[in-house]
Amino acid sequence: MNRISLLIAVPDASQRERLSSALQREPDMQVLAVTHDLMNTYNEVESRTPSAVLIDDRLAAQPEFEVMRGLFSALDVRWLIISGGAGAARPSAGSLQKSGLFAVSAQSSPGELAQRIREVTRSSRQSSPRPVATAPAAASAPSNGKLILIGSSTGGVDALMNVLSAFPANCPPTLIVQHTGGGFGISLVRLLDRQCAADVTLAAENHPLAPGRIVVAAGTKAHLTLAANGAPSAGLSPGAPVNGHMPSVDALFESALPIARRVVAAILTGMGRDGAQGMKALSDRGAITMAQDEATSVVYGMPRAACELGAAQSSLPLQQIGPALLRACRSEAGASRRMNT
Repeated sequence: MNRISLLIAVPDASQRERLSSALQREPDMQVLAVTHDLMNTYNEVESRTPSAVLIDDRLAAQPEFEVMRGLFSALDVRWLIISGGAGAARPSAGSLQKSGLFAVSAQSSPGELAQRIREVTRSSRQSSPRPVATAPAAASAPSNGKLILIGSSTGGVDALMNVLSAFPANCPPTLIVQHTGGGFGISLVRLLDRQCAADVTLAAENHPLAPGRIVVAAGTKAHLTLAANGAPSAGLSPGAPVNGHMPSVDALFESALPIARRVVAAILTGMGRDGAQGMKALSDRGAITMAQDEATSVVYGMPRAACELGAAQSSLPLQQIGPALLRACRSEAGASRRMNT
């Protein structure tokens, strides 16, 4: 008999023990591990790949949960939210529906909970992690010395996975700022590297720009910036938060102004205005710029600000942004040419 392997992620120790003891008694279930926070949960899911995760709604309400959700999707791990615990900050119904989460009450009987788990895991799972999407051969054309800059926030994990899945192994040099909590940068990088043909690394002190290298700043205590003296390179720069963020999309975009005509920039889903001013400055100096459209954005804040400011030359559905970035890099035409929406 194939047993359903489980991971239980609940802050309260007594509730963890109650759930673990109850589910271990089910003959078709096996509890692989219990955790109390998102970081340990991520590491356990990545290393053990359980059939399903039971996660407390207080953990699922944290912004960093979107990195977890991306991992669940990549590994085809099912998950259920244990809702109604004391002091819980519940995700909204819209969030549950959009992310594919299943909710189960903390007051459910062991039998009801076990049956719900069986229902969620009933359909066959993939035998291995989702393969990296293969980019078309045309995407491997030279980038004409251009580089890609991307900024994203709320909903950005799924958006980045979508965009980067179009990139070939020798994609143009790419720098990304994603707003997320401290400590989750390396988890996000591992997730993106799993899904992308190119090499994805966490931002550090110095990164010479090279084809096939994607540098991600997430959860860092410094800004990701571009040094354009001599051969351009990327690194971390200390300073105060910009637009309330560290790292900041505006800080990245503004650092690229000296080589703006070599830049192709995109703003993806996210809350607030970070990146709009920097993108406008890039566009004015000859960069190609684009923003995710409202229909495909989880939060249409940053892209809206870029469009309203006239910073984004085009507004595109998420699935079109990856190919559009690559086409713009291959283009021989002047960078100031407007793109079709």
